[in-house]
Amino acid sequence: MGLSPRTVAFLRQFGHDAVHLHEERLDRVRDPEILAKAECERRILLTHDLDFGELIAASGASLPSVVLFRLRNMHPGRVNMHLQRAIDHHEKALLEGAAVTIEEGRIRLRRLPIGGAPTQ
Repeated sequence: MGLSPRTVAFLRQFGHDAVHLHEERLDRVRDPEILAKAECERRILLTHDLDFGELIAASGASLPSVVLFRLRNMHPGRVNMHLQRAIDHHEKALLEGAAVTIEEGRIRLRRLPIGGAPTQ
């Protein structure tokens, strides 16, 4: 959500089943509908929109997992580098239900449903 299609291509090159909302002509779908679609399809939502983190926290749901980018430089190459690092370190948690925040110099992980302390 709000990321470059080049990030989708990056994920696909490593065998991930990734889709971009634009490809499915869903650019204008409301946030709760996007979350419902991601949960139904067992996808991980990648976004830089803070609303998704708040929505998943408020929902009390265990899925979908959300990766929230809080980077100053959202160039696809930088996003992809940070995303690969998050996948390398937290793939299991993302598959089970997690909110991952990627910031400059650190990655924060919270297991879903949100309610516990963050894990480094």
